[in-house]
Order: sequence, then structure tokens, then C-alpha cells
Amino acid sequence: MQTSALHSQPFSFEFYPPKTEEGAANLQIVHAELAKLNPDFFSVTFGAGGSTRDKTFDTVVGIQAKGIAAAPHLSCVASTKANIRAILKDYQDHGISKIVALRGDLPSGMMSAGEFRYANELVGFIREETGDHFQIHVAAYPEVHPQAPNASTDLKNFQRKVQAGANAAVTQYFYNAESYFYFVDACEKLSITIPIVPGIMPITQYTQLFRFSEMCGADIPRWLRKRLEGFGDDRESIQAFGLDVVSRLCQQLLDGGAPGLHFYTMNQSASSLAILKNLKQ
Repeated sequence: MQTSALHSQPFSFEFYPPKTEEGAANLQIVHAELAKLNPDFFSVTFGAGGSTRDKTFDTVVGIQAKGIAAAPHLSCVASTKANIRAILKDYQDHGISKIVALRGDLPSGMMSAGEFRYANELVGFIREETGDHFQIHVAAYPEVHPQAPNASTDLKNFQRKVQAGANAAVTQYFYNAESYFYFVDACEKLSITIPIVPGIMPITQYTQLFRFSEMCGADIPRWLRKRLEGFGDDRESIQAFGLDVVSRLCQQLLDGGAPGLHFYTMNQSASSLAILKNLKQ
């Protein structure tokens, strides 16, 4: 596989800002490998309360300079309008035209959310400040946001982000395709028509996946959890099984009309490359 011409739907990759020189060198390699596939864009995460602001900015600008669009994550909780305004201007000045607008998590020990409480307020502020300059992506939760009291409330919260000016959404990862299709159907009933792109988490080890899923509320179906537990420390078998499971999931999503795929890479390339190679497009 050389380019995305083999894929009828766009795909994108997420990175996190490297913390060390070794991590930065690794990301350069990973980016180069994934860039060969000509993805729609690369996104770069933003730490709680803006804790990785400078690293996110540097990573985004570095990626954009290499010819493929970069989309910085921007979380608003514990921030101010002046701070967000300055960040937006910096990105505009560097030719960044995509952004992933999130509420984000409060840093440990901080009690106040600041001038923004919810992501829809951030989306609205971006539109007020920059007009249509940015293509704004927001988060969606097919299995319901872990802090939402119920699915109906969560769906209304998502609708507010769309009404505030979001262009597209990327979902939390999941392993049950029906949860995604049911969510999209529910959105269509509310006349929400923006693209809702499935977030894909490759399976490379069970302990890390379980920990992430506990934190973000993503469900690992019982059958999948039991199979993964059964491999014990056999990482090679976990990776082979995980590749098969996630490749099937991706194919099912695309066959069912998903408008693309967004890969949570964990700053690695092998699993995402293998999954894309498996897809019958």
C-alpha cells in the first residue's frame, strides 16, 4: 500500500506530544511512515488544562510544515478567553485550518472550570473569533460520555456542539459497531448531518487497553475481554488477535457507511498500517 488512493474513505491519525528527545525522534519516524499513506490529517492531543500547550503547538507546526494538514486538540476547561484567543491567533498565523475542540479534564487539584464549562462554548467562541477559518472537529461518544447521566442527555450535549458550529466529529473508540450505528441513527433523527468518524484503537496489549478504557468509559465487550485475558503474557498472540478483531470492525464500519476512520496511534505506526492493509478497499 502506497497511498490513500486505495481507500475510498479518508482516514487520519492521532499523536500525543512527545515528552523526551527519544520520543520526538520516534515520532519523526512514525510520522514519516504514516505520511506515505497520504492521510486526511494528523491530530495532536492537548494535556489537561493546557499542560502540553507548547509541545502540542511545536508538534502541530512541525507536521504542517511537512505537507499534510495538522489538527491541534484544544481543550477549554481551566482556561480563559484571552488564553484561547491567543492560541487561535498563533495557529492562524501558522496556517493551521483544522482544530479539535474539546472540553478537556480539570488538572488535578483544580476546582474551577474557568471561563468555559462545556465544549459547545469553546466551539461558539472559536466561531465568534475566527469565523469560518477553522474546520472544527468535536468529540462524540457512541457508548455515552462517562459523566453523562444518560444517553439522551449526552446526545443533546452533542447536538449543542453541532449547533455551535462544529463541522465534523470523531468518536471515542469502541469495539461494538452497533453502538456507532445506533448513535448515528439517533443523530440523524435530530437532523445532525455532520460526518461522524469512528475513532479506532488498535489492540496491542491488554493491560494498557483495560486501563485506558476504565478512564474514558469505553466498553470492552465481555467476549473480547475474556479472549484477551486468555492470552496471558503472550503479546504476539494478543497483537495478532487484536489485528483481526479491529480490522473486522473497521471493515464493518466502512461497509455500513462510516465516512472515514481516525486511528489513535499511541505514537506507533505498525498496528494502524497493518489494519489499513487488511481493509478491502
